[in-house]
Amino acid sequence: MPTEDLRFPGSTGAQLSGVLHLPEGETRGSILLAHCFTCSKDIQTMTRLARGLEEAGYAVLRFDFTGLGDSGGDLAHTTVAHSVRDLTAATTALLERGAGPCGLLGHSLGGAAALLASPRLHTVRSVVTLNAPASPGHLHRLLSEGTSVEQDRFAVRIGGRDVVLSQAFLDELDDHDQAGAVAELGRPLLVVHAPDDQVVAVEEGERIFAAARQPKGFHPLIGADHLVSDRGHAQQLLEVVQRWFDHTL
Repeated sequence: MPTEDLRFPGSTGAQLSGVLHLPEGETRGSILLAHCFTCSKDIQTMTRLARGLEEAGYAVLRFDFTGLGDSGGDLAHTTVAHSVRDLTAATTALLERGAGPCGLLGHSLGGAAALLASPRLHTVRSVVTLNAPASPGHLHRLLSEGTSVEQDRFAVRIGGRDVVLSQAFLDELDDHDQAGAVAELGRPLLVVHAPDDQVVAVEEGERIFAAARQPKGFHPLIGADHLVSDRGHAQQLLEVVQRWFDHTL
């Protein structure tokens, strides 16, 4: 299946890197994938979804947030608000390719950013969250053991590697009314969450679901881990997500 490399300006002006998957034949819609915190567009969770949805007839864009993967910029200069703006830029880049209507899937903090961005993105018709927190403030627990590296910056080990973040990132986490954004979403929302997730507890997904209005759905991805690393669970995820977008786009 053909792919196309995309470059577009993100929230800080740095160029963001994306890969657009293009289906053979007629395109039934477009889907934007937002990866998890400090991950990249090339994590298996994103690549497996992209290829599977492409085979189902969707144009799919996976991209790297500012300062991650192949994108430019410095992660230590960003906050959650920058991720929200990166998503807006990626949505624009996808729609400029003429593929629509648009679905949005966000994984973990990418899911939180997707929920915060979607109410202002009129081109987004349907949203899916995967193992997402009910608020960006959930990250306080994950970042509590950071080590100061210089003024207003600290290093924290996430996913087996050290990343540098700013104090502004930490201070801004509680500024976002994610529950309010979910309540005002105004489009179909599917919450997918693994009951055994050890990074973001399933209760977080339940809170998102409770805050949402109909139409909405909740799917427990039984046995999966936070990254849905098992191939069998990844296939189950793909089937659930594809059915949702088939019915809501």
